[in-house]
Amino acid sequence: MDLKNRARQRCSWLPDMEGTSGPYYKALAERIASAIASGDLTPGERLPPQRLLADALEVTVGTITRAYREAERQGLVEAKVGSGTRVRGGAPDTPDFHHLSRAGTDSIDLSLSIPIPNPLRAAQLSSVLHRIADQNTQLDVSLDYQPEQGNLCQRQQLADWLSAQGLPMQAQELVLTVGGQHADFLALQSLIRPGEAVASDALTYPGMIAAARQLGLKHLPVSMDREGMRPDALERLCQRQRIRLLYLMPEHNNPTAAHMSLERREAIVRIARKYDLLLLEDGVQFVRADQRGTPFYQLAPERALYIFSVSKILSGGLRFGALRAPANLLPQLSAGLRSQCWSSAGLMGAAACEWLTSGEAQTLIDWQWQELQARHQLLEERLRGYEFHTHPCGFQAWLHLPEPWRASDFIEQAGLRGVTLISPEPFCVGTQPAPQAIRICLTPPAQREALAIGLERLADLLAEGPRLSAPLV
Repeated sequence: MDLKNRARQRCSWLPDMEGTSGPYYKALAERIASAIASGDLTPGERLPPQRLLADALEVTVGTITRAYREAERQGLVEAKVGSGTRVRGGAPDTPDFHHLSRAGTDSIDLSLSIPIPNPLRAAQLSSVLHRIADQNTQLDVSLDYQPEQGNLCQRQQLADWLSAQGLPMQAQELVLTVGGQHADFLALQSLIRPGEAVASDALTYPGMIAAARQLGLKHLPVSMDREGMRPDALERLCQRQRIRLLYLMPEHNNPTAAHMSLERREAIVRIARKYDLLLLEDGVQFVRADQRGTPFYQLAPERALYIFSVSKILSGGLRFGALRAPANLLPQLSAGLRSQCWSSAGLMGAAACEWLTSGEAQTLIDWQWQELQARHQLLEERLRGYEFHTHPCGFQAWLHLPEPWRASDFIEQAGLRGVTLISPEPFCVGTQPAPQAIRICLTPPAQREALAIGLERLADLLAEGPRLSAPLV
């Protein structure tokens, strides 16, 4: 049996290309659209592998690649590394990241970006809740349904606190949310229509990737360098695609720790104005004022939104955040929030705002800054000689693995040595190949000594190399 017939027998779907006119790849994209419309291709169904379909149709792999990309551009299919190309609209993929640790009880967890554990956190929150309980008026107001933008008193308290931290804001600019991830999802759902395109760094926060996928948005990657998003790559992308919103982490990219200079931010603002892009800045990884650059909402107030959350400075379980937005976008955001959950939780807001404005939170925040400095020093000592990037206020390091290490092998071998890491793949946008690099989180261990042991194990593993620790076959 010849190659063509063998390939035809193995294809899960085979289009009839008789009578094709015009560019072959466009005709194939049209066949895909027709098959979806007729039900021959169903939501979630995987298209044949490109080489297999190329053999069956006796065309080049490049032709199939162009056809699949055209179908993806039209919003018909989506491609993902390791999963192939599938018809859009099926059940969403199970996310390969999680906000809870999967480390065993005998493993040192370096996989999660969370506040450093401290008993002071629970003691302070207990004091805050007792004060709220003693203030009957505040408690009564907190238990009522809240306005869509959130309780005005709480918005004013938060605006005052953020302004004191070097992030000047007005209460009327804020929409209170159920954490930073909710703010991200709210902005995308309220301002972007299904099928429209958003863009971000090629490596970015997995929550953004999941939200865009859940909402049926086309999520496009922009190439990066040491400062994060490259303006020249963004410009080229905007020339080819109609992009509605740009998601940015200029202070501290997750996972790469890239930090944008003012010049880089200004270049992106110029492009955003030229192509009429909304700018969504994620400021959840809170940075000290002396380490912070100018936020986008100050550079382009008419089109920039800013996300704040207490999850990295107070508690991940205290689901409270805010979204700063231009006045013309607030009605859409308020309507979107109302459709999702009516309003933010008044009691959560009362606790977070009391904690921040009482001054107690500052003790905890200052302790965490100091502890982070010590942990970064440990990182420098244990992994000296290897290439990695960090931010002084960051919870993680981005380690570039030396050849011939591969990320999957390194994670597996680290696990065997009692250190839990996660794959770089959840941070990859679209079909971007995963880099041979690893995010190392410095904050999950409660004790600095445990972090030191975990870093020593990783250093030993790097020194030995994969040929000694994981035989290559």
